[in-house]
Parts: sequence; structure tokens; C-alpha cells
Amino acid sequence: MGRSEIKVFLGVDMAKGEHYVQAITTDGKELFGRAVQNDQAALEKLLADATAHGPVAVAVDMTSAGARLLLGVMAQHQVPVAYVSGLVMRRAADLYAGAAKTGTRDAWVLADYARRNPDRLQWTEINDELLVRLRVLNGHDTDLAGDTNRTINRCRDALLAFSPALERVLRQRLTQPGVRDLLAKWPTPTALATAGRTKIRNTIGKRSPRLATRLTTHILAAIDAQTVTLPAESTWGEVITNLIGDPKRIQTRPRQLMTQIEETFLHHPLGQVLNSLPGFGPRTGARTLAEIGDPYRFKNGSRLASYAGLAPVNHRSGRSINRTTQHRGSNHRLKNAMFLAAFVASRHDPTAKAYYQRKRSEGKHHNAAVICVARRRCDIILAMLKDEALYNPDHPKTDLTVRIKKVPLEALRL
Repeated sequence: MGRSEIKVFLGVDMAKGEHYVQAITTDGKELFGRAVQNDQAALEKLLADATAHGPVAVAVDMTSAGARLLLGVMAQHQVPVAYVSGLVMRRAADLYAGAAKTGTRDAWVLADYARRNPDRLQWTEINDELLVRLRVLNGHDTDLAGDTNRTINRCRDALLAFSPALERVLRQRLTQPGVRDLLAKWPTPTALATAGRTKIRNTIGKRSPRLATRLTTHILAAIDAQTVTLPAESTWGEVITNLIGDPKRIQTRPRQLMTQIEETFLHHPLGQVLNSLPGFGPRTGARTLAEIGDPYRFKNGSRLASYAGLAPVNHRSGRSINRTTQHRGSNHRLKNAMFLAAFVASRHDPTAKAYYQRKRSEGKHHNAAVICVARRRCDIILAMLKDEALYNPDHPKTDLTVRIKKVPLEALRL
């Protein structure tokens, strides 16, 4: 079914247990609005009721775990689904009368916004098993990174509670395996003083040999600098031991997950294509590929740049306002990945480096110049993904400054 044939838009305000749905025809007639249980039978009944009035499209305001069943049911029945971001949703809601924030009103706003602006919707068309797997693994990777940061920050706070001097010595080294081994055995100044110089140095030296001698001296100096033993020091020590004594959570699991992401990314034919472009590695490439999804949903590189938030937004009014700003209503995960890839490329790829230096010579700051590199590479990335072509730096430039080499997918799968 073509999108021009759509007759009914379903606005779905997502929830864990029960969604609220509003059905509106393309000419603005309200068909029905009701709560729908988040299970397959209820969703298929909803779809049957809506399709009785013509071809259907669905507009949702989230695509996370709670929406996965709905997206799966719609994909099975070949119903197009459009995603409206939270920022766009709130700005659209301000255009309608009333200030209430309810599921009923949000579903109606979603449906009406979709029928009025079908050309501005971002259609979700990822049915590729490997791309869905990449999205799941990327999300888990982000969660693990957040857990690791919270663990380290909590350890710093615990150290600060009973020994600010020791916290100053160890704050930047808590990610070192030798330091984690040390605190797992002797987490407090009293315990470290009892252990002595030799045991401290040997414990650190087993897995962080370069730090052992110098850091041991700094630790003992920090212990000697404070003669006061603060209350509950031993209890804080137990907290540190529990937090930092789980190597699987802090060290082993992230490495295993990185291996899974790399294998999944390189197993996908388009992953091998994207990995050939300087600046992309398994993590940034996996994030970029998963967020782009189907490259054919973007007409050109400008559309991709706008979706990623890499295209500047002009603000002009009379003579007093004339500036450009960043696009806030974008896919921040994609923007971050493409920014990191462009940053690496601007250091190691001659073409990207020359373009970066040119922007710097024009007076742009570092971040702005890197964003310019990322924006320029949107045309290259989209052309490579659409043509299934590896990057070839020796190929002459085309009109889009794309330098690629066509390689059959069969060769990539070998």
C-alpha cells in the first residue's frame, strides 16, 4: 500500500499496559477513540476496526519496549507506522486549544498532526532482524555504560565521606583494574595502613604494573595526611567492596557485549559497507546503522542530516536577528555517533582532515568544524548504503563528493 492511499490515521498514546487510540480520516472526521490493551488480540481487533474505513497508517510517540508488540503487529499486517518525537509532539499540542495533558488528547493530537503533515513524518521501516538486534545491543551497551559511571561515582562519594585525601589520589584511577583489586581487599585508610606498602604495591602491580610504585607512595601519603578516623568508616568500606568487587558488572560484561555488537554489525552486509568509511568502528558504526535503518526512507543526504540534527537551523527576523542554531528535535543517538566518527576521520582521513582545517581557517570552533565534516559525510554515507558500495579514497570525486567503489553484496557475505 502506498502512503498516498492512506485514508485513516491512528494516533496511539503509548503506555505499558493500555494504549489510548484515536482514529481520524484524512478529511478530519473522527471515527472512534478508545483504550486498547497491549496484547496481540486487542491490537488486531483495533486494526480490523480501522481498516473497515480504508487503508490505515499509525502515528506513535515512542518506539521503546512498550511499543514493540504494536510495531510488530503493524509490520506483520504491512501497516505503515510513523514516529513523532516528544519535542515535535509537544510543539504540535501547543497549536491546539486547551492545556490538558492526557492520553486522550495526546492520541488525538498525534492522529491529527499525522494527517495534516504526512510529508514531515519519520516512517519506521526496520524489519531487518540484524538491525533490530543491533538496536537492542546498543541500548544495553548504553545502560551498562551508565551503570559503570554510577558505580564509579558512588565509590568516589564513599571515599570522600571518610578520606578526602585518598579520594583525590584515586578519583581518576578507579577504572584501573589494579586499583579495583586494591579497594576490594582494603577499602579504608585503616585497612590500607594495616596492609602496608609491600602488599599495596604487589596488589596494584598484578594488573596495573606501571602505576604500582608511584601510586603506592601517593596512597600512603594520603593516609598519613589524615589522623582522624571518621564515624562509620568500616561501613563505607563495605559499601565500596560491594560496589567495586563485581568485575563482571564493571569489566567483563561490557567487553562481552562489545564483542556481540561487533559480530552483529560486521555480519550485516551494510555494516561492512559502513565500516569501510574512515572514522567508523564497530560501536559508532552499529549505532549509525541501527538508527538510519532503511536508507531509502531518506530522499537525499540533506534529509539524513536534518534527521540527525547536523543541518543548521536559520533564525532570521528583520535586521536584529540573523543566526544559525543547532536542530534540537533530532535523533541524538545518531548525531553523537556520526559526530564521533567525523572527529576520528578529521584526524586520520586526509580528505576529512583537509575539510576540517578549511572550516577552522574560516573561524569556526572545533565542535562546529567537526559537525561540518559530519554533515558533509551524510551524502557519502547515504550513497554508500543505497548503492551497497565500499568507500574507495582513490576513486575520482562525483557531483556529491562521493568516492565509492561498487562491490556486490554476495562478495561481502563470503
